Amino acid sequence: MQKKLIVITGPTASGKSDLAVEVAVRLNAEIISADSRQMYKGLKIGTAAPGEDLLSRVPHHFIAFLNVDQYYNVKTYEDNAIKKINQLLEINDFVVLTGGSMLYVNAILNGIDEIPDIDPEIRKMLTNQFEKHGLDNMKIQLQLLDPLIYGRIDVRNPARVIHALEVCLSSGLPYSSFLNHKTAIRPFKIIHFNIELPRPLLFSRINTRVDKMIQAGLLDEVKFYWEQRDLNALNGVGYKELFLYLSGVYDFEQAVDKIKVNTRRYAKKQMTWFNKYQTIPVDESTSLDYIIDKCFG
Repeated sequence: MQKKLIVITGPTASGKSDLAVEVAVRLNAEIISADSRQMYKGLKIGTAAPGEDLLSRVPHHFIAFLNVDQYYNVKTYEDNAIKKINQLLEINDFVVLTGGSMLYVNAILNGIDEIPDIDPEIRKMLTNQFEKHGLDNMKIQLQLLDPLIYGRIDVRNPARVIHALEVCLSSGLPYSSFLNHKTAIRPFKIIHFNIELPRPLLFSRINTRVDKMIQAGLLDEVKFYWEQRDLNALNGVGYKELFLYLSGVYDFEQAVDKIKVNTRRYAKKQMTWFNKYQTIPVDESTSLDYIIDKCFG
């Protein structure tokens, strides 16, 4: 039988982690995470990282293996994850990959071209420019240099904007020119399931999840990283809003509401992104047996 990578995607709070574990157990497979935030240690609550109940059932890879101040990018992830997938497929017929980080999933499905090394002086210059003039100035530059990548990345994320500018200025070419020239040829078959839920149900689950995160101690998790709040790893939804609360910009209820709004906005972006792929749609009514049968197809 041909070796297979089973990919399970879907918007945040759609139940990817639980489904991935159920599928992995049935296939005697291990799980590769494609979540760019869950890779960092100490961010368990805010990233909704798999709990011990799930981790104890199936081995997971690329979960909580980086310190928050460590630099890590999508190309490094592609190289490391493909190497691990190939290693696991030497001993098993299946590997399961799940996560909601769109660029990371795409790197495994389609690959990315080699991104050039960054000129340290350009990195220093852009960092100083950001500190002096803020994100809006950087966004204007990126929109001029690479309108295509400007429309694809989260331009509210300073690290993403600065990195794109680094590549543009270091190479003299648009960052987008290094992405997906051609689909990578993988030595395994990919079967891609995508969880699709009605928006009212999904948004209700997002709101409930945020409330549970707050109850679980998300504010204390954020306070622990106050001195490191400018790091890219801490710029995700849930952290940036509570940092603004701690800075006095929001009151607590406003911050929690902002987390819910921004999470719903991110989920809509994920749904649009994953709908571009040829997937097998699943929802809460889909039986596990149906999914397993498709894995063997």
